[in-house]
Amino acid sequence: MKEVHTSEVNISVIIPCKSKADLCPELLAALKKQSVKPLEVLIITDKLCPDDPATKRDWGAKKSVGSVLAFIDSDAYPDKHWLKNALIQFNNPNVAAVCGPGLTPPSDSTRQKISGLVWSTKIGAGPYTYRSRQEKSCFVDDYPSFNFLVKKKDFLAVSGFDTQFWPGEDTKLCHDLVYQLKKQILYSPQVIVYHHRRPIWLPHLQQISRYGFQRGRFVRLFPKTSRRFSYFLPLLLPLIFPLYFLALIITAVYYRSLFLAPVIFLTHLVYALYFLKGLLYQP
Repeated sequence: MKEVHTSEVNISVIIPCKSKADLCPELLAALKKQSVKPLEVLIITDKLCPDDPATKRDWGAKKSVGSVLAFIDSDAYPDKHWLKNALIQFNNPNVAAVCGPGLTPPSDSTRQKISGLVWSTKIGAGPYTYRSRQEKSCFVDDYPSFNFLVKKKDFLAVSGFDTQFWPGEDTKLCHDLVYQLKKQILYSPQVIVYHHRRPIWLPHLQQISRYGFQRGRFVRLFPKTSRRFSYFLPLLLPLIFPLYFLALIITAVYYRSLFLAPVIFLTHLVYALYFLKGLLYQP
């Protein structure tokens, strides 16, 4: 489905989903209320491209007419000034892409909010909490596509998304933009979307398993961005378990959440197991 709007700037918003019914109810309304209107909104459903989200994103990008591609997930919705705040950052010619945090929506259920705390607490997400809460502006070389805007010319210069990787096509794209094209990716805390969380337990852990497996593969394939100590840390938790256990309890007490400690523990355990599986994977 394609919705065309009168535009002050040339932005194509690209949303992959199975069907329009899968869009979170706030998404289209939030796009219509943007302080800077997009040129088009491309909703890539199975009818248009019956494949995984990576292929849908790449297909939509190739069909788009905008000079800036704005990727957002179907279970997220943007702040009113999402596009406006992102466009300001593109004034720097060295910046190929802009990204920002995915905050947990206030309307999420308790089970979803616990999942959100895993992503936004230091013990849960380590140095990557800026992806789920507002932190200071910085340059990054790896960022998820739930909130990612990129100049189309730079996107095409690195051949777009490598669709053999999902989830993880965004990691490959970022790697190519930074290390092949020699451009920059800027994280801005003002480029905000609200990202509905996968509720605990099973949906959350299934998502973690996919991320862990691909990160394990990427250690060999893209060592510049994936061969980092932080990605190996969950494997070492048995060596520091008493200290780790104490940190879990303190975090759960601080956030007044009985389930937070076991959820973080299982998150790290599932990630570690699938990370090892990906590390040993031979295609």
